[in-house]
Amino acid sequence: MTADDLLLGAAVLLGASVQRLTGIGFALVAAPVLALLVGPAQGVLVANCASGAVSALGLCEGWRRVRTASMVPLVLAAACTVPAGAWVADRLPRNVLLTAVGTAVAAAVLLVACGVRVAALRGRGGAVAAGAAGGFLNASAGVGGPALSLYAVNARWPMREFVPNAQFYGVLVNLSSVAVKGLPRLPAPVWLLLAAGVGGGALAGRLLGDRIPERRARQLVLGLALAGALAVLAKGLLG
Repeated sequence: MTADDLLLGAAVLLGASVQRLTGIGFALVAAPVLALLVGPAQGVLVANCASGAVSALGLCEGWRRVRTASMVPLVLAAACTVPAGAWVADRLPRNVLLTAVGTAVAAAVLLVACGVRVAALRGRGGAVAAGAAGGFLNASAGVGGPALSLYAVNARWPMREFVPNAQFYGVLVNLSSVAVKGLPRLPAPVWLLLAAGVGGGALAGRLLGDRIPERRARQLVLGLALAGALAVLAKGLLG
């Protein structure tokens, strides 16, 4: 097992703990590292698999708080745009995709950090718009969570309700992305490392949930995500 494999496992562990804690954030934290280590296309696939698995683990506990009526238009709209996102990711050159991943993550981080409120992201129309954007970004860059986060900010969902709904969204949208694009091509030992990272991160996020103030956890997530996004963006621009 190489140092790169261990770094990949550490990125998955950190991303999984963040997502279990906040409902989103796996790709915001881990996708830049995954893109650098296994390439942008495979990195997005790994992010889809791991993010979906973490969401499923969290949903086992919080499924009773899922707003099914609100989530159906989000999920259906996302499912419609996942194929388009996969098509774009499959045809863009590596440097262009690295630049796109870095830009998408950085823009999403800044929007979420600023608490942007958009009238168009309210009601059923807002749910469809956010779901469509999330599905496309999830399949192409692995970062569908921020679109849902922006919708939730505009809908004024409290954190207690946002987390299980984000997990519900994460399970279905990441499953759609994997169904369209297939599983990543990784050696068996790396799969075991990913599984350990997902399980360990989910457990750590659950244990930290009652100990870390929401504001502090949010600042940590956004800071790590922005740093990673800028690193990937620089690599894409420099070729």
